[in-house]
Amino acid sequence: MDSIDRKILAALQADASLSSAELADKVGLSPTPCWRRVQKLEAAGLIRKRVALLDRDKLRVGTTVFVSIRTRTHSGDWLGRFAAVVQDMPEVVEFYRMSGDVDYVMKVVVPDIPAYDAFYKRLISKIDLSDVSSSFAMEEIKATTALPLDYL
Repeated sequence: MDSIDRKILAALQADASLSSAELADKVGLSPTPCWRRVQKLEAAGLIRKRVALLDRDKLRVGTTVFVSIRTRTHSGDWLGRFAAVVQDMPEVVEFYRMSGDVDYVMKVVVPDIPAYDAFYKRLISKIDLSDVSSSFAMEEIKATTALPLDYL
């Protein structure tokens, strides 16, 4: 990993739709060597996939809810069932197993509070949870998909 690889990763994080020629121009290479580097970064798993970022408000999912979950059950089988339930719920865009007082945290996007209530009722009908606490985001101050590259 050198400075050109970091430039490639930074440019693709900002705009994955860049053509090979545009990317090469941004990082100071000719297209063929640049494309070979991209292929190596993909093969190494540093680039998992390229996606489009959509406008949540225009898609009517502008309400963000952070859901903290505690459970009495901590078996692998239960976690497998819980993960399967969450995988089938498109409103859940992030899902984490946590350390500390909360066992799991989900980031959920929905159109509004009634839609969240419907989501919540579906969730608790599919899996036994001890405590569910929801916090609604009032304002998005920073949101990015770009990862820091300073540690490479």
